[in-house]
Amino acid sequence: MKSTPFNPDTDLAPMPFSKDICASAARMQEKGLPWRPHAGCFVWDRDGIIEVPSPFLNRIYFILNLGHFLKRIGSMEEMERKLVWLPTWHQALQICNNLNISEDTVESVVRSLSANDPEGGLRRLYELISEHIVRTQE
Repeated sequence: MKSTPFNPDTDLAPMPFSKDICASAARMQEKGLPWRPHAGCFVWDRDGIIEVPSPFLNRIYFILNLGHFLKRIGSMEEMERKLVWLPTWHQALQICNNLNISEDTVESVVRSLSANDPEGGLRRLYELISEHIVRTQE
């Protein structure tokens, strides 16, 4: 069966896949956000190492079967280094909780959400996580 790729003109994205979101996620990774690849994660293949075409824009993949990714990339450690994790809203909120970012701080980001800029809220959560990681490393 032939796969049907995501169509940004007609399909509702499960999360924003813009270059800005990908860049914000890469900054979280560079700051040291811990991540262990697992099923249920969106990832960005910024270096184009996965030879199979992406079903989403901008070389975004969804890990449904971890074994398929391991066959193409080699090891969990290589996946952690070569792919950029794009946490969903739910995952980003869990990260905030795990990092002990105050509920008030997270709520202020959530309150600033706009239906006209759904990407902006997630990007602000990513930035909040990056800033927190940097502060705790100082």
